[in-house]
Amino acid sequence: MPMLPILTTFLGLTAIIAVRYLIVAGLAYWLVWKRGDGRVAGRRLNRDAPKAATIRHELALSLFSSWIYAVPATAAFVALWHGGTLIYTDVNRYGVAWLFVSGALYLVIQDAYYYWLHRLMHHPAVFRHVHAGHHRSRQPTPFASFSFDWAEAALNAWVMPALVFVIPIHPAVILTLLSLATLAAVLNHAGAEVLPDWLVRGPIGRWLISASHHSLHHSHYNANFGLYFRVWDKLMGTDMVPRFDPAETAQG
Repeated sequence: MPMLPILTTFLGLTAIIAVRYLIVAGLAYWLVWKRGDGRVAGRRLNRDAPKAATIRHELALSLFSSWIYAVPATAAFVALWHGGTLIYTDVNRYGVAWLFVSGALYLVIQDAYYYWLHRLMHHPAVFRHVHAGHHRSRQPTPFASFSFDWAEAALNAWVMPALVFVIPIHPAVILTLLSLATLAAVLNHAGAEVLPDWLVRGPIGRWLISASHHSLHHSHYNANFGLYFRVWDKLMGTDMVPRFDPAETAQG
């Protein structure tokens, strides 16, 4: 296959990933931290307002990660052109129900993979080489959502592209999952809880990662490793309950 289409796809995907990040993170930062009355949107989690040096660090790592995420995505696109993936466009091929089932499978697999990868990255022999860049944001801002060292970005980037070779999925579901992943990453690093307390404290919120839950991980490195769900944290005894939770501020 000629290299020009591959290079064009790679550069286009890199630009899309970077621009998507800048738009979503920038909008969240403006909505949470740039209100005219000096307050933050939602329930404030960070003690201090975002510092310019922190934001510059987060931007640099996130934008650098964009091309790393584009590499396996480009490989999946090339395979798609040659009919080598299980991406399909006819909804009737698997039925409407499969749209939801496939989306759920992708989320569950990605969540399980990330929990164990995240715990591995916190091993003392690995942390400073793979994950330290992200944790320089002790009080993260929305721009920290994809601020990964190159190795962490590479370890994360391949999961969804790899799944399109083994689990059939519709492009609409892929776009939905990518949008959900971006939104969740940005909101969970916002430095404030923008979700309503009734949801975060309720029976659904007890099983979902939120800013209230993930912000504790940036100050307690041995807890709250999950990506979307708290299931693995609860099973493995690494779930630290947010302070406002009536279930007590303890390991849960």
